[in-house]
Amino acid sequence: MKVERLVEIIGADFYTGVPDSQLKALCNYLMDTYGIDQKHHIIAANEGNCTALAAGYHLATGKMPVVYMQNSGEGNIINPVASLLNDKVYAIPMIFIVGWRGEPGVHDEPQHIYQGEVTIKLLEDMDIKTFIIGKDTTEDELTAVMDDFRKVLETGKQVAFVVRKGALTNAPKVEYKNDNQMIREEIIQHIVKATGEDPIVSTTGKPSRELFETRVTNGQSHKYDFLTVGSMGHTSSIALGIAINKPNQRIWCVDGDGAVLMHMGSMAVLGANKPKNVVHVVINNGAHETVGGMPTVAAQIDLVSIAKACGYPNAVCVDNFDDLDKELEAAKSRNELSLIEVKCSIGARDDLGRPTTTALENKQNFMEYLNLL
Repeated sequence: MKVERLVEIIGADFYTGVPDSQLKALCNYLMDTYGIDQKHHIIAANEGNCTALAAGYHLATGKMPVVYMQNSGEGNIINPVASLLNDKVYAIPMIFIVGWRGEPGVHDEPQHIYQGEVTIKLLEDMDIKTFIIGKDTTEDELTAVMDDFRKVLETGKQVAFVVRKGALTNAPKVEYKNDNQMIREEIIQHIVKATGEDPIVSTTGKPSRELFETRVTNGQSHKYDFLTVGSMGHTSSIALGIAINKPNQRIWCVDGDGAVLMHMGSMAVLGANKPKNVVHVVINNGAHETVGGMPTVAAQIDLVSIAKACGYPNAVCVDNFDDLDKELEAAKSRNELSLIEVKCSIGARDDLGRPTTTALENKQNFMEYLNLL
């Protein structure tokens, strides 16, 4: 189905969400049509944030908002859906568009498998009426479903379109870029060189894939790294949990701007606990690059000041490799919590691979290595 027909049939004029590669056609359509426009389109920090924002839109206008997300974001909407939107509370109607990663029978990465199995069940458990859009869904079918959904929405309930892989077509081409010069994979190579045999906890998406490939290129073991393949936004909390229990071992956290934004409260917890053995590296390209490149607000905020306000004793921003190497060595030499924000370009090589070890193998090897420290 052409994405513009989906938008026309739904008939809403306000969208908010967190980008998903399965919904790239929709994401590019919204960016091509609206860009980032407070009246029509806002990319939020996480899916719960989107849901609350959309609720405010409905309260102010009486009109129907649309929230888009990957199905991994369903966990983030459970609280506002159950305790705010539900018809036993405020009865706030809303349309969700959910990219179905890990659909049963469709090959996908390990972090999507179980989420894919429970995608529909979670929506139904939240009393959200659901329709699945596939490659064969016709415009007439979708129009009839939307007519039915409007009756549901009028009762103060929510509805969801779950989108299968390849179901939406005709995406406009949108170029996502910035003016930063440093390439993320090279940044990770510099981090690996500086960290030696220290453990690294890396964030979801391309950074973990690039870390894995860097170890392969270097002929190094993967035992040093915990690849947070799912659970976006929680990498620094995993690192904190390790660091507290390995106080004599330096722990490096390689994070991304979208992930930091998704659960920024973790920075406050890190800053309050001040683990002396954590170095928090945030690679900031101002984009949700792993799922297509749509912008985050991280390009517009001062992460260094935020870190300092959260209690980080040390926080710096670098935009070149000389300064990056200097700050990595400085972080190694001090015995204090440190943050290094690294300004990064958007893009990765086309032949970037994926980890060839399983998630369970990664966990076991990493835990065995930690046990030796």
